Amino acid sequence: MEFGASVTFDGVSKTYGAVKALSDFNLSIQPGEFVTLLGPSGSGKTTALNVLAGFVEETKGDVRVNKKSILGLPPERRNIGMVFQNYSLFPHMNVFENVAFPLRLRKMAQAEIKKKVGESLAMVQLAEFGDRMPNELSGGQRQRVAFARAIVFEPSVLLMDEPLGALDLKLREAMQLEIKRYHKQLGCTILFVTHDQGEALALSDRIAVMGEGQIVQIDTPDRIYDEPNSKYVADFIGTTNLLDFERLSPSLVRFSDIGVDFQLTENKENWGQGRNSISLRPEKLHRDISSNDQMITFDVTIEEYLFLGNIIQYSVRTKSGKTLLFQEHRGPSVPILNRGEALKLAFSITDARPLEETTHGIGRA
Repeated sequence: MEFGASVTFDGVSKTYGAVKALSDFNLSIQPGEFVTLLGPSGSGKTTALNVLAGFVEETKGDVRVNKKSILGLPPERRNIGMVFQNYSLFPHMNVFENVAFPLRLRKMAQAEIKKKVGESLAMVQLAEFGDRMPNELSGGQRQRVAFARAIVFEPSVLLMDEPLGALDLKLREAMQLEIKRYHKQLGCTILFVTHDQGEALALSDRIAVMGEGQIVQIDTPDRIYDEPNSKYVADFIGTTNLLDFERLSPSLVRFSDIGVDFQLTENKENWGQGRNSISLRPEKLHRDISSNDQMITFDVTIEEYLFLGNIIQYSVRTKSGKTLLFQEHRGPSVPILNRGEALKLAFSITDARPLEETTHGIGRA
């Protein structure tokens, strides 16, 4: 298989009457990279995928693969594979014929078809399933057949639109590992669409969070989790606590939600420029067992807790009435706290991420 191609969206817009599905959409993907478009329903992620595939015509802008514009090319000439959520298998064809379908469209010789279909089915561990009909397969097996069909003609770009959405949780997690294995073996460029932030964090080289037809933030999974640039991204990626603050002076901030004034000693510039809240992940909160000049401590009361296996997640209420979440690993030396119990929590100021006010709506189809 050829190595993955570069993909560029250059100022792409798509409108349906007065509705903007994509608005000056820009994205550059490196050859062999796995990029996920993540966002709520209607944020424009599937529209971007369909423009690249050739199923939807852009209103303006350019789309390039390996630095060559593909505008006007029909889908079958773009060398792009696609996997859908609903599998889109032909019910009257067996597994072999479903996978062979793109090759027959390309008028490939029968011997070559047999070879390539065999290789694709072997890759997805369905080498012995060629004679089965789609209705004889499990959901996970049908998704593997759909994947085999998408890669059988050796595309340089593979598009995946919510491919795991129809599977149950355990199977979704197993298929995530499979997709990572396929990507490593194939080396093709993958553009993946999902509204599931867990999938995006697990699979991607980079994540592009979308809102209202544009990319709000794009970065590696760890950076986009640890350093969200707005309330919208912080609240969409993972679970977080949002705490308001007021800048009383260049070095003094007030956290009214927890009743604390704090003197900044470094990175003061991060706390200005329109920022008025912080993102604080639940795992960054701790029982107050030590103190230093970078720790903020405050009083809370336990409201409820969730048992999550090796983690306990607590819902706590501050004296101002603000509800927060904090998590800790359970163990013999970490007893579970009781409802109504009072305690002090602490966090390091270096774990607090000041956020811009920028927000985005639900977006559009």
